Amino acid sequence: MKVSDAMTYEVRTALVTDPVSLAMRIMLGARVSGLPVVDGQGALVGIVTEGDLLRRAELGTERRRPRWLEIILGPRRLAREYVETHSRRVGDLMTTRVLTTEESAPLADAVALVEKHHLKRLPVMRQGRLIGMLSRADLMRAFLSTLPRDQAVTDVPDADIRQQIDQEMLRHPWITRSAIQITVQQGVVDLNGVVTNEVMHDALRVLVENVPGVACVNDKLSTIEPTTGYI
Repeated sequence: MKVSDAMTYEVRTALVTDPVSLAMRIMLGARVSGLPVVDGQGALVGIVTEGDLLRRAELGTERRRPRWLEIILGPRRLAREYVETHSRRVGDLMTTRVLTTEESAPLADAVALVEKHHLKRLPVMRQGRLIGMLSRADLMRAFLSTLPRDQAVTDVPDADIRQQIDQEMLRHPWITRSAIQITVQQGVVDLNGVVTNEVMHDALRVLVENVPGVACVNDKLSTIEPTTGYI
């Protein structure tokens, strides 16, 4: 899948000159936790999130430190914090270092970026212009769209189910196929045999459950942990 298959094309934005109160109203109305910030020409220049709005003088949540620590931090740091807690312009609060993704990028690459930097959303670009957003909610919707429609288990013959299970097992090197016995009857799969750890046990059950046509799995596998050393 590509980013374009999961992203939201309708995106709300804030202007760098907008008041903070307007950005808050937009976020609350659209039920989003962050807004891309654009300049007068529509170019992406930052992003403002709920996290940027936590420390506000109006709420009494600005940082308070002992005098000795303020001396160590220095006037530059303290002045910057004053702007962030007192300014009423979006441009003064926004985060200017914004990671983005391209509309045509593989979805897996965008997810890796979200995971690596602990992001909740990614602005999506096309030829240098903002065209949408990719959020974690978008990823959930994309996941749901990949799920097969419910079908009666009788739609899939037992022989086809067995063949599909065999093919899936051969694709994964963590399975010792010769140690597993499988029977299928009316969509019910009996799993017999031996695996060497509980994780493999769970993974094999999940593999079989995901095969189309499987109604249920009778898990009769035994787990035998390998021993090391000598007695």
